[in-house]
Amino acid sequence: MRTTGKEDGLDLDHRGQAHQQVKEPVPPPALVYALGRVDVRVPSLAIENELAQVVADPSYDGLTERSALRRALTAEQNRYLARSMGWVLTIEGLDTYVLAPRESRELDLLVDAVREQPNDQDLDVVIGVRTTLAPAQMCGGLTLPIVLVDQLYSFDHSGLIDALPHPKAASKKTIKRFRAVSRGLLDDLSQLGANSGTTDEQRALNYLVVRYPRLYEAAAEKLDRGIAFSGVELRRSPLSGARSIVEVVLCFAHQETGVVERELARVDVTERYPFVVTELTPYRQAGA
Repeated sequence: MRTTGKEDGLDLDHRGQAHQQVKEPVPPPALVYALGRVDVRVPSLAIENELAQVVADPSYDGLTERSALRRALTAEQNRYLARSMGWVLTIEGLDTYVLAPRESRELDLLVDAVREQPNDQDLDVVIGVRTTLAPAQMCGGLTLPIVLVDQLYSFDHSGLIDALPHPKAASKKTIKRFRAVSRGLLDDLSQLGANSGTTDEQRALNYLVVRYPRLYEAAAEKLDRGIAFSGVELRRSPLSGARSIVEVVLCFAHQETGVVERELARVDVTERYPFVVTELTPYRQAGA
């Protein structure tokens, strides 16, 4: 017979000898920092009919289907509808996550992400924790991983580029060129294949894409010298210890000679919200 000494966390066997309990390690949360597009889905026939009754009101006459949906979900009296909807993050056109708001504030962010005229330039950044697969009834039959949403940023590519600080005392032509280069870099980095925003490396890159203006300044400076962006290298930093550090290396190739220059930034991705620990700086590979 074995009894448990609850006061000290020990097991006592039939001879009264103590054995230390072995606890299974708790796995770290599956953090997500993903770039994609938020979409709303009607999860059931009952909700579909309820929504139809709401938008049948004469005040919705003349609105497009998408505009009517947005108005219905943003109306305070229809809060129950917003809570009943299924929310999905699509990445490169593929349904990737079912989104679940933690609180009413996150629900507001999801509703605000419903565009009246969605297009390929829309960009949503979802920060949260990935959990279990969604039950079929949660989002119209989709059985995808659920992400509990802690933060959500919504904008389009042009809005992000316009918000970047442009070179000081620059001419209109220079500013236009800077924005064109930045838009090209944003397109390249946000369309890298199989980036679901779950690995440390993916989270580090996605953070830099939307929160680190120096990335775009460097690309513009390189192109002024005839050196164009050619790729990115991601790896865990040897400096990682108690913290998880990722090295993001941007590669730029001389358009005439093909010689590659590299710029490195280190990003701490230990917690939900990454941050830069080493600013972007020229990097030379060992032996190069």
